[in-house]
Amino acid sequence: MVVTNLSLTQLILGASPIVQFILVLLLLISLASWTIIFQKRMVLNRARAAADDFEDDFWSGIDLASLYSRIGRQKEQAYGMEAIFLAGFQEFLRLRTSASVDPESLVSNSQRAMRAALSREIDDLEIHLPMLATVGSTSPYIGLFGTVWG
Repeated sequence: MVVTNLSLTQLILGASPIVQFILVLLLLISLASWTIIFQKRMVLNRARAAADDFEDDFWSGIDLASLYSRIGRQKEQAYGMEAIFLAGFQEFLRLRTSASVDPESLVSNSQRAMRAALSREIDDLEIHLPMLATVGSTSPYIGLFGTVWG
């Protein structure tokens, strides 16, 4: 009976170039995925905190025009609920100056502007999610190919 002492390093160095390539590829994909996951967590935590702050301001009873002015004066670009509010309020102010606009159209156009802003915000939050889904569904097959080849 022959007993060999195989370490992980010896197994990797003794593997074929294709298997080594697949191992490196899976390692790089894993690192990229974890980077995206941690980045996404930070973005979502920041968005949640900003949404809570905005909701506190919105429901505090403050005049909406002054809230709109304060958000518009900020140095950084509005995102999340602030951006949705700004889009709706800007449309409201734009249409309110027209004498020919009925109140129902004023509200529906403001809602339309807010829905468009909501779609943009969702797209910003969902960036890189298709990549994670693709990695999650294809990585097992890449690993299986490396196993079969090895």
